Amino acid sequence: MNELSFAVVGAASNQAELIYVWEQATPEAKAIIVCLFVFSVIAWSTMFYKAAQMRRARRLNHYFNEEFRAQKAVMDIFDRKLQVEGCPLYEVYQAGCAQLDARLRGPGGERRKQAVSLKNMEHVKRAIENIVAQESLKLESGLILLAIAVSGSPFLGLLGTVWGVMSAFGGVAQQGTATLAAMAPGVAAALITTVAGLLVAIPSMFGYNWLVHNLRVFTVGLDNFAQELVSKMETEFLEEE
Repeated sequence: MNELSFAVVGAASNQAELIYVWEQATPEAKAIIVCLFVFSVIAWSTMFYKAAQMRRARRLNHYFNEEFRAQKAVMDIFDRKLQVEGCPLYEVYQAGCAQLDARLRGPGGERRKQAVSLKNMEHVKRAIENIVAQESLKLESGLILLAIAVSGSPFLGLLGTVWGVMSAFGGVAQQGTATLAAMAPGVAAALITTVAGLLVAIPSMFGYNWLVHNLRVFTVGLDNFAQELVSKMETEFLEEE
């Protein structure tokens, strides 16, 4: 019972300390903490959104890759007009097959030919490379917000701390008394901005590194799939010299 009482008193004391430090903070420090809170909301929202996006893309890529390997001809899925929205591998496949189909049919949309020239196959390759780059950029979008949170939050916190310490020493100089009781509240209030900055930057750093790693894995997977797709297209449709 005594231990529970001490725990409750300790929690209330810590809460009271935070409230006291917040009340002692300067308006500039409070404004910086509010900015850091907004940064934190944006960073966590971005991490959850990108994690969900990559998880969905990974699942769709797995299903589409199984379907792609099960087909007999490279354009079977394209001819069936299968739609897989939000799947990066499907977007690469669809763009490549659409370009190849256009080269096989010619400008008049006539019946599909049996083979294409090396020059036309190069156009197909460039279309596939272009869509791979676009899909990589689509997956990468939003990471700049985490990078800003990682690099900017500690400096905002440091700015608040330096500003708060400057204000505390200025107040002490005006009072003419350099006692601990006069300096401690201002210094404590100044340090809270550094704590807030680190609380934003540390989770953002871990989330950013994890997302960048997954993005690299996705990019390598897209490149490998694109090369495999081009290889199969050349095997089936490239004219022999």
